[in-house]
Amino acid sequence: MTATDSTQAPVSPGSRSARKAPDQKIYRHRVVTRLTHWVNVVCIALLLMSGMQIFNAHPRLYWGQYGADADHAFFEMSAIDNGHGGMTGVTRIGGLTLQTTGVLGVSKVDGQAAQRGFPAWLTLPSQQDLAAGRTWHFFLVWVFVINGLAYLIFSAISGHFRRDIAPKPAELTPRHLLADIWDHVRLRRPTGEAAKRYNTLQKLTYIAVIFLILPMMVLSGLTMSPGMDTVAPWLLDLLGGRQSARSLHFITANLIVLFVLVHVVEVFIAGVWNEMRSMITGWYVVHGGSARDRS
Repeated sequence: MTATDSTQAPVSPGSRSARKAPDQKIYRHRVVTRLTHWVNVVCIALLLMSGMQIFNAHPRLYWGQYGADADHAFFEMSAIDNGHGGMTGVTRIGGLTLQTTGVLGVSKVDGQAAQRGFPAWLTLPSQQDLAAGRTWHFFLVWVFVINGLAYLIFSAISGHFRRDIAPKPAELTPRHLLADIWDHVRLRRPTGEAAKRYNTLQKLTYIAVIFLILPMMVLSGLTMSPGMDTVAPWLLDLLGGRQSARSLHFITANLIVLFVLVHVVEVFIAGVWNEMRSMITGWYVVHGGSARDRS
């Protein structure tokens, strides 16, 4: 992540040279941003774990008005007899079959190999318990949604979206986008003025996550609820049926996992201590850059 606030306090004395700027300390994240961020961290982790518990009750995905055991699934975690008195974990994605023993399909439970979609150490609770998994999931969903609404309202009122996330027209030109992609490929860390703002790829990614992926994940989750189907039956038609909604829910959840993994990698590239300090205290040190970085 890059800086989002322009409040500055010099860290090292000396005048700014043409080739190298002094380090600066900026107030990067406000209290509401920091609090909602850490609530999101906890909620997403536990939602994924409880979601995998629910998925294990029927570790298959379908598209359309399907879902019986005899129907063809486009994604499946299962176990097959390996011919030696044991089981082999298998994950099928379309026509691709992968052996995933020990992780997906078959994993150890109390020291013994057992048929299980996701392993026990990844689910909440660890033992197979659909009712408990659903209880955890539905409670955490409300915390996650309320926390997200608080962030959206604060960001709209404070101007965070307009000032920090909405890309400027010049940032959407092919030349600028290609340069930004090339910097990411080279793992080039921004310095100077460039480190005080989101880069274009970050802005586009946050827009996709906040306004596309997360809403679809919530909407598909609601569509799977029989109670919600009574209130808004049009959701089933919109998403192509309950099984399609379940598949979309699984896909968007995995996109969130991918986003988190990339986010963590970027934190390590930018500097773990500096990034963590900014998300705990709000203050971030911007290392001086060249004239090119300050332009």
